[in-house]
Amino acid sequence: MAETVTVTQLNSRVKTILGNSPAVRDLWVNGEISNLKKYPSGHYYFTLKDSGSEIRAVLFAHSRQRMEFEPKENMKVSAFGSVDMYVQRGAYQFVVENMRPAGLGDLYLAFEALKKKLEGEGLFDESHKRPLPRYPRTIGVVTSEKGAVIHDIITTSGSRFPADILLAPALVQGEGAARSIVDGIELLNRVGVDVLIVGRGGGSLEDLWAFNEEPVARAIASSKAPVVSAVGHETDFTIADFVADVRAPTPTGAAAIILRDRVEILNQLNTDMARASRALSASLDRMNHRFEVLDARLSPEKALDDLSMRLMSVDDLSNRGEIALRTQVSEMRRRFEVVNAKLSPAAGLSRMETLSERCSSLYSRAEASVGRRFDTAASRLESLSGRLESLNPLNVLSRGYGLITDSEGRAVTSVDGVATGDRVTINLRDGSASARIEEKVRK
Repeated sequence: MAETVTVTQLNSRVKTILGNSPAVRDLWVNGEISNLKKYPSGHYYFTLKDSGSEIRAVLFAHSRQRMEFEPKENMKVSAFGSVDMYVQRGAYQFVVENMRPAGLGDLYLAFEALKKKLEGEGLFDESHKRPLPRYPRTIGVVTSEKGAVIHDIITTSGSRFPADILLAPALVQGEGAARSIVDGIELLNRVGVDVLIVGRGGGSLEDLWAFNEEPVARAIASSKAPVVSAVGHETDFTIADFVADVRAPTPTGAAAIILRDRVEILNQLNTDMARASRALSASLDRMNHRFEVLDARLSPEKALDDLSMRLMSVDDLSNRGEIALRTQVSEMRRRFEVVNAKLSPAAGLSRMETLSERCSSLYSRAEASVGRRFDTAASRLESLSGRLESLNPLNVLSRGYGLITDSEGRAVTSVDGVATGDRVTINLRDGSASARIEEKVRK
């Protein structure tokens, strides 16, 4: 009598048979990846196919860690593993334990070998990376003249800080591509550019191979201008990416990295203007404070020679303040004129003219304020000078008075300051005379 089993029992038996059959275990299977899906768990599910058939396959996360490349759609591979049954669905699948590119194994070996060599020479070190110019005037691009790369770069640059773009047309794949790229890099360095973009669109390993060749890597490393590598899409890496000073995920991203946004620049200019205005106000406040301190120190009781020294100090402060203000405003004007010369669009020019007028207004206001302050200080000093002159003891002597000093040179202001028999000196307008105290009479 025939045996009766459940579906689960049947699938379990098939699973056992497949698990014990050496014919479907520990095999290398060549095929092309399709319907690739990566799950958050790190597992990959896909179909392995050839021209005549296909089989479902799974690559678990722990097996993926053994591989040195990222599986991609339509990639031809050689997968190692065994056939197994998924009991719940009654479907058999190929469980991949390891995988390598089929037909590209030699290229991957060459890639890893060159990468290791150049890394050992220090060509990938961060210490060799050069900063990009903040405002490049000329950008050199090495890419195909017919591809989308140059179009994307020009389109992106249109909304950003203006710069000239020089294209060195080059082959970006196939025979002679590496030599063509090297020639483009060398040509643009001879012409003289501020920064270089070397790139192309995405593609397979074979398509991108020119950017994995040693001559291209060394041409990038020896470039006088800093180089931005923009090869392939975000997940594609080449030797050129490692050697370049900056790697951009896409050609469009390269233009965005090199050229600053116009709105950002105008915002920065407004910020600089506000800071300059605050700096001028602060300078005026400091000068006013110093003048007030100086005014407080100038009193009628000071000697005439002390007044002269303070007048010289005021003159010095005035001169230094004027020089500082002129230097600061001149530097601001110079910076704005440099940026104004670069911002060629009409809107940028109009904005820069407005900013220049504001700067001139600030300078005029500052100059007028300082001038008024200097006039006030000069008037005060003239008044103080007159008051001090009226207290000058020499003027008193000219009216017939004398200044009596004792033997120590101290002024005698009371009869208690001398004794009978002391010698004193009587200072007159045109000289002095010695005398002896014969008698003291108190009033």
